[in-house]
Parts: sequence; structure tokens; C-alpha cells
Amino acid sequence: MPPLIGLSTYLEPSASWGVWNLPAALLPSGYHRLVQRAGGLAAMLPPDGADGSAAAVVARLDGLVVSGGPDVEPVRYGAAADPRTGPPARERDAWELALIDAALSAGVPLLGICRGHQLLNVSLGGTLLQHLDGHAGPPGVFGHHEVTPVPGTRLAEILPAPVSVPTFHHQSVAHLGKGLIPAAHATGDGTVEAVELPDAEAFTLGVQWHPEAGDDVRIMRALVAAASG
Repeated sequence: MPPLIGLSTYLEPSASWGVWNLPAALLPSGYHRLVQRAGGLAAMLPPDGADGSAAAVVARLDGLVVSGGPDVEPVRYGAAADPRTGPPARERDAWELALIDAALSAGVPLLGICRGHQLLNVSLGGTLLQHLDGHAGPPGVFGHHEVTPVPGTRLAEILPAPVSVPTFHHQSVAHLGKGLIPAAHATGDGTVEAVELPDAEAFTLGVQWHPEAGDDVRIMRALVAAASG
């Protein structure tokens, strides 16, 4: 049986399809398709305000992906909001931080993508740089730049050479959370583009870029392999 991989989702007050315009839990299809291409089963995990439900959800999963999305509210890492930081998504912040805590506690393999990478850092006491330039295309369009894996890391085993990646972000890791190590840097400006937790019970990796927007399945395949084991 392929491993079941949970994917956190947006929760939007208004979304349109056909004749409908309704509140919706949604996620770009690249995420579930990447899980499927990597050999996993995908399950969407919309925010749930019920106390303690994150642990129950994670207990049924073989792996977890915390997906990209809006900026993390700066209060979560003890900072005032920069004028360029986007509006808060408090329900999603709370839900995804609870999912991360549950996965780390239960030893469930975890992959954070973009916002998920940043939330992993925040969950372990790290902070974020609230604005940088040159890491996104025009609005709604992914940019591309090269990242260089750090030798000796788990990521370097997965991606043994520098690689061009799809990217769309204006924030990044500043102070690293407890136990995290940098696993890749932007080749041009040295921005931390991946982190990993070598002392975690299970595979725990965050990447700042968007593998679901490209053709490289290696990172998701590594998560699925860890979830299968």
C-alpha cells in the first residue's frame, strides 16, 4: 500500500468555480500530483480549529507536507510586522504549527515547502527576515534561481549538485530554530534555501522553493520513501 501523505491547505473566504463562489479549502494541484508522481497517496488537510485534532490527524498519516501560502504572522516569532508583510492567516498558522509539532513528536516524516519551510523554523524558535528582493517572478509567476546544497546534509544526498528551482517568496529564514541546520543556500546571495533537523526521529526537511511547480520529483520521492519505511 502506498504511504498516505497529508497536505495542508489554504482556507479562503471566497473561491470561484463554475456558477459557484463560496468559502473553500483549496490547494494548487501541483502538490497532490507531485505526491502521486512520487508514489504516494495524497490527502488534503484543511485547517481545523478543534483542540488536539492535529495529533489525531497526524497519527493516521505516513508523511506530512506543510505547503506554501501567505506570510507567517510575525507575532509568532516575536516581531512587529514589516509594512511589506502580508495580512495574517491566523487559523492556518495555528493549524500548521500544530501539525508540525505533532509530526515531530510522533516521528512522522515531514516536508515543509516555502511557507512550510518557514513555519518549521518558527516552530523551533527561529525567526524570519520579512522582506528580500530577487526571489520571485512577477505577481502570479514563479521565478527561477539556482540553489547549492550543503555538503554532508541529507538534502545533498537527494540533490548532489546545484539545481535551478521554481521560486516565489519575499521572506526567508533569519535566525535558525533549535536543532536546525542549513541544507542549501541560494547560489547568488547566500539566502538559506533549505533546512533540516538531523536529530529528528524521522525525515524532517524544509525547502524555500516550490518543487510542486517543477518537474523534479526527487525531494518528494525522498519523503515518500521515508514514509514507506
